[in-house]
Amino acid sequence: MKADTTFTQKADAYAKTVSPYFDIEDKQAKYKADKLFKRLRRKVGHAIGDYGMIEPNDRIMVCISGGKDSYAMLDLLLSLKRSAPFPFDLIPVHLDAGFAGSPEHLVTEHLEKVGLPYHVIKRPVFEISKEKLKGSKIMCSICSRMRRGFLYGFAREQGVNKVALGHHRDDILCTFFLNLFYSGIMKTMPPLLRTDDGSLTVIRPLAYCREKDLNVLCRLKNYPVLPKGLCGFGENEQRAAMKKMLHQWEQEQPKRPDIIFKALKNVVPSHLLDRNLFNFKDISDGPEVK
Repeated sequence: MKADTTFTQKADAYAKTVSPYFDIEDKQAKYKADKLFKRLRRKVGHAIGDYGMIEPNDRIMVCISGGKDSYAMLDLLLSLKRSAPFPFDLIPVHLDAGFAGSPEHLVTEHLEKVGLPYHVIKRPVFEISKEKLKGSKIMCSICSRMRRGFLYGFAREQGVNKVALGHHRDDILCTFFLNLFYSGIMKTMPPLLRTDDGSLTVIRPLAYCREKDLNVLCRLKNYPVLPKGLCGFGENEQRAAMKKMLHQWEQEQPKRPDIIFKALKNVVPSHLLDRNLFNFKDISDGPEVK
């Protein structure tokens, strides 16, 4: 897909008002939220334009996990939709994974305020995960795969052609280092990806957004975030270690994560070692250098 410069230009212009379904009484807080929202909106617009994430008449399922990132993604996409150069549909979908004591009403109440038609689907993710793990301490990987599987299946049932996930820049960096350190593979979460069967396109509109900015927006807008640790298994230790490492680097050298992220967009295959990306044999079989 080609980069959509028109969409990027629209994002630079940004809307005159912040999302209308949030009321912030404190003027100073409202000013901060408005300024930050516009900056994030511009970044989302640039990511969409750079990777051709959204096209005319797309039906986009926006996955709402109940976390700050997915709330912000829906908010930003809805704002962009109002001034977009072409029509597209947003369909918020929340998957209730069956965690005991989870205040799922927080999500539904929020989606009611948004005003878009939405879906809440209940699937036994937690019960199936526990059965498959059989006493293992970490369930993040299998839980995540099952969630995606159920969401992709529902998307196909609804005739959706794209699925929006709320992964941000720091998620992309963490995944890169997890694969590098633990799997020996140089790959991460791409901003745009086709499913194996070619039926869906997965997009990550927050790819250019920093987590700390999303944290601030969450506090300013008072998103109704679901509590963490509902599964009782705790956080993925390896991913937590990557986040800690990136945070330490940023403290030592504030621009370092930005530079690493830039490097992911500037790959030189001939200066790496992958023979599938670059045919080194052509060089060795070439004319003799005098």
